[in-house]
Amino acid sequence: MGELVISKVDKIYRSRKSAVHAVKSLDLTVQPGEIVALLGSSGCGKTSTLRMIAGFEDVSNGTITLDGRAIHALAPAQRGVAMAFEAYSLYPPLTIGENMAFALKSSKLSAGEQQSRVKAMAEMLEISDILNKYPSSVSGGQQQRASLGRALVRNAALYLLDEPMGQLEPQLRAILRGRIKHYLREHRCTTILVTHDQTEANALADRIAVMEGGELQQYATPAELKARPANLYTGTFIGEPPMNVFNAAVAADAKTLSFAIDGGTQLSYPVGELSAAVRNALSKTKRVALGIRPHALHIGDGPIKGKVMACQWLGDQTHVAVDVAGRTIVSVAHDRVSQKPGSDMSLSVAAADLHLFDPDSGKAISHGGSLA
Repeated sequence: MGELVISKVDKIYRSRKSAVHAVKSLDLTVQPGEIVALLGSSGCGKTSTLRMIAGFEDVSNGTITLDGRAIHALAPAQRGVAMAFEAYSLYPPLTIGENMAFALKSSKLSAGEQQSRVKAMAEMLEISDILNKYPSSVSGGQQQRASLGRALVRNAALYLLDEPMGQLEPQLRAILRGRIKHYLREHRCTTILVTHDQTEANALADRIAVMEGGELQQYATPAELKARPANLYTGTFIGEPPMNVFNAAVAADAKTLSFAIDGGTQLSYPVGELSAAVRNALSKTKRVALGIRPHALHIGDGPIKGKVMACQWLGDQTHVAVDVAGRTIVSVAHDRVSQKPGSDMSLSVAAADLHLFDPDSGKAISHGGSLA
């Protein structure tokens, strides 16, 4: 399986009235056998990127190479790419089994080997019972799995999966995520997955490319994205529930570093809990955007005071929404929390759990007391 290199790629959709710059100077490298997710909100450029790699959209500027071979000007059939479409794109006159086997027609496999491969893929995706049915007679979720199977059953240099499990119920989706990841790893399939679902991206991908406004915000492992977001957008987009963000004024003396946040609350820490480099960076600014993950916002005696708005037990954790100076923040506890709406609550956060960002550019300053 080859390396995919996307270099300075732009996608500009032009019309008589205006031009839309959907993808802006994108640089991205996918290693052989790596699973990468393109993650972002609707309109961020992730699907346009996938379609340019597949050859269904022209590249406005830049190059795309696969295993050292420039593919951005080739016809889709010449690229060695297999794609599972969000809209299924199955052939109506063919049965589900025939649709899945269609991709193998040009291979050198015998008819028996082709059928064996289709059967094994259908079993993995739990659609063995519909192989003789036609697309119009099965559910959307079954069609989606057939489209996915049609792509994965091929021997391709690159696999492109566009929202491959969006139509599936949660329980089946969770089961298939594990199976599909094992299959992709076992066969060393170089794969790009497009999704708006963080859970899916975290479960399947080795690295995630977070996109917004046609630009790559950060490209890193799931753990790195959560622990060390490159900017405020990534920090608030990654994580469920989302990161709490406060506007904070910075003050320091010889012993203490303080952040004055909403409602007059002040978070103070011994200077030794933040590195000298962070203290030096903060000495040059008067304000920061201070981010706190809900899991790091601890209920108990602390300087952040507010009133409980809602308290939800989700079976394995409690989500507590708290009004602090007219705005809502969320704390996540692993035990049951029984406080009623309207009751007082105190919260605290350790210096090691602070994420600091430049309030103007959004660029990360520090995470957990060390420079970003």
